[in-house]
Amino acid sequence: MMRRIDLRAAATGGAPVDYRAAVPRAELDVEAATHAVGPIIEAVRTRGLDAIREYGEQFDGVALDDVRVAPEALRRALDELDPAIRAGLEESVRRLRITSAAELEHDVTTDLGPGARVTHRKVPIGRVGLYVPGGLAPLVSSVLMNAVPAQVAGVGSIALASPPQKDFGGSVHPTIMAACALLGVDEVYAVGGAQAIAMFAHGAGSCAPVDLVTGPGNVYVAAAKRLVRGVVGIDSEAGPTEIAILADETAEASFVAADLVSQAEHDPMAASVLVTPSEQLADEVLVELDKQVFATRHTERIRTALTGPQSAVVLVDDLEQGLAVVDAYAAEHLEIQTADAAAWAARVRNAGAIFVGPHAPVSLGDYCAGSNHVLPTAGCACHSSGLSVRAFTRSMHVVDYSSQALAEVADHVVTLAEAEDLPGHGQAVRVRFE
Repeated sequence: MMRRIDLRAAATGGAPVDYRAAVPRAELDVEAATHAVGPIIEAVRTRGLDAIREYGEQFDGVALDDVRVAPEALRRALDELDPAIRAGLEESVRRLRITSAAELEHDVTTDLGPGARVTHRKVPIGRVGLYVPGGLAPLVSSVLMNAVPAQVAGVGSIALASPPQKDFGGSVHPTIMAACALLGVDEVYAVGGAQAIAMFAHGAGSCAPVDLVTGPGNVYVAAAKRLVRGVVGIDSEAGPTEIAILADETAEASFVAADLVSQAEHDPMAASVLVTPSEQLADEVLVELDKQVFATRHTERIRTALTGPQSAVVLVDDLEQGLAVVDAYAAEHLEIQTADAAAWAARVRNAGAIFVGPHAPVSLGDYCAGSNHVLPTAGCACHSSGLSVRAFTRSMHVVDYSSQALAEVADHVVTLAEAEDLPGHGQAVRVRFE
């Protein structure tokens, strides 16, 4: 079902091996998609709600007079929510609030001498737009992962958009609406795709422009975020989801297979990668996959993902080489299922999130671990972080100097200003002592 890539003895001879190129990913041409979404963004910018309604009819098959979801519809969705689902959402929210609060940075004041003080102030973003996908699956958990850290950060104005659902009268999926009501997010729009990102960036109807857009989406959402970057801030250009598992002979094959399947369930372009020095484990996992894939609800989607070029079993000489491979791959989700898993996890440099040991599957992180599942994809974990409360704050320095404190460094300021041929900078200090 999954192809094998054999990297054993790849580094013999001393030549460096490009492990990132050796483990391919799904092809996602965001640049090509920008040509498709550019006119959409311009239409929303210039024609506002009229353009949004037209695209809703064209892409989602729904015709809406008002794309904003009524607050009473949100409350009704929460009232009608299955109590078990509500309990799961409430526990997920509770755990995520705890970790978000623990990560929240506070102001730091540094005294550099008498009367010389610099404060590193943390300020919440004023207004954010949260995007929640609703295509192959209504990702209600993404409501929590976006909204909770924004609320903990102190964001004063939150808007949320999710695609209109033909099966639910053109409104947002009821479970997503219920999650919004649970969190007190009452500005919700039945708008999907690039037009939602454009609405957040430029404003339309009752939706005022935002300062930051966050949340995952398809290639057109990623392309739209690329095009509006600069007009607004964005969290990332998320690509297809991915899991890498570093495992040895101690791993339970059924656990590994189930975790590969769980990620493939997201999307036909999802990547599932097993990196192991154990041929026996590789064989056992492939046998398990044959059993598990055909016992799932989304067999065809999962099979497409697992047999695609972005998924593979990668054989390595040992765990040292395996660690080098997964570090180069920089997976969105990385599981470590080895002996002494915590020690190996501690050495990982590049991953969106790391799941340690046999009882920390990625699906735990998707819902109730207390971690955030909005994570960097496509190898971006080597330079970017997952969504957290920090994404919803800004830093600024507040400089507070007395006359005496300024006098102590005045000569240095003047000298450095002259060195840069900016005499006016030096004069702005001199004038205060003339």
